[in-house]
Amino acid sequence: MKTRSLLSVSLNFFALFFAITAFITTYWCVGTQRVPKPKCSKLRTHQCIDYGVNETDPNKVVYSWETGDDRFLFRQFHTGIWFSCEENIHDESERCRSFIDLAPASEKGMLWLSLVSEMLYILLLMVGFSLMCMELIHSSNVIDGLKLNAFAAVFTVLSGLLGMVAHVMYTQVFQVTVSHGPPDWRPYNWDYGWSFCLAWASFTCCMGASVTTLNSYTKTVIEFRHKRKTFEQTIREENAREAYGYFRDNALHSISKSVDIYSSQSLNSCRRTPIPAASLDFVDFAASLGEEQC
Repeated sequence: MKTRSLLSVSLNFFALFFAITAFITTYWCVGTQRVPKPKCSKLRTHQCIDYGVNETDPNKVVYSWETGDDRFLFRQFHTGIWFSCEENIHDESERCRSFIDLAPASEKGMLWLSLVSEMLYILLLMVGFSLMCMELIHSSNVIDGLKLNAFAAVFTVLSGLLGMVAHVMYTQVFQVTVSHGPPDWRPYNWDYGWSFCLAWASFTCCMGASVTTLNSYTKTVIEFRHKRKTFEQTIREENAREAYGYFRDNALHSISKSVDIYSSQSLNSCRRTPIPAASLDFVDFAASLGEEQC
């Protein structure tokens, strides 16, 4: 029981930690974006297009022989639930934009549902974690521990379902944004990042914690019912033995009392009455002998 409770608390803690980390980071999806190379200048002499400068004739056209992908830069980007950040081609910094603004208008509603589900997921994980910690504190009281265990299992299962729905909805919104988002943001290629992996790891730990909690609750209830049934059966057997002993003793006492009464009555009926010798003849003497023999 104690081992399962500790395992449930540990899994719930990791689920909560992973969920919060994934929620506040911007590495759910990573990849590259293809953007045109900027014009070369005195401050930028590489990764740019040099059109040349003709100081004698500024109106003279100078062509660049770069074609195909040579005319583009591939900058890295990473996107989270809240923001999308990409490299700034003009310096070493990053430029971040709200992912809500990047999403198409048709997907904004689903994105907000995903955000609300993620927040509820984290909130229910916190509630479940608190109940599991309270269960460890009240481990000496079986009834209170069972109640806390049941509520913790319910909250953990609900949080896991909300987390799964939130992750799926965000994935769908991102895929639609890749196809119908702003042209200057659309990825050239992309893949899921470590924040996305943490989010699903959080869901896995959450489901593991809920299953462990339900298993602990079910086992405790079954053990408690078995012990109560065994105790009631023992009580019934003891009561049956006591009742049997009581009736047996009363029956033996009644039989012995009846025998004593019957014996005393037999002795009284068989006792001879004395007869005076003067009034005793031979016939009466023979009759009295017969009475003594009985």
